[in-house]
Amino acid sequence: MRPSDDDFGYTEEKPGQALAVLAEALFLINLLLLPGLAFLVLAGLWLHFRQSAPALARQHLKQATLVSLWGGLLIVCFAAGIVLAGGLDWEYTWVALILYFTCIHSTLVLFGMYALIKAMSGQVWRFPIIGPRLDGDA
Repeated sequence: MRPSDDDFGYTEEKPGQALAVLAEALFLINLLLLPGLAFLVLAGLWLHFRQSAPALARQHLKQATLVSLWGGLLIVCFAAGIVLAGGLDWEYTWVALILYFTCIHSTLVLFGMYALIKAMSGQVWRFPIIGPRLDGDA
């Protein structure tokens, strides 16, 4: 039997679970191993499956893509603000920059791991503050 085109190497218990796991794994790969490249794959998956994917996969794809964008925007904008406020020559600028980057990046990784756990268990979950609303939220 030939595997289908949407076989991601994960046995699904719920429809869309394999794609949800892949989305959250790509989110973590974007943060930890291959920044940019993993995001392009993630965004491509979102663009391809955003209408046709089951609800579980659609929510995790949407969340992973949008939180990647928000996370990148937060890191770049606030880091630029810290550098502009303090200048590159001031040592406290570097302390603030490293602390800020470490805290934001670590928080995104921690929440990404939790999102991956939720995807692996076939459950939806929303990132606090920057995560998109769940389909049932008002």
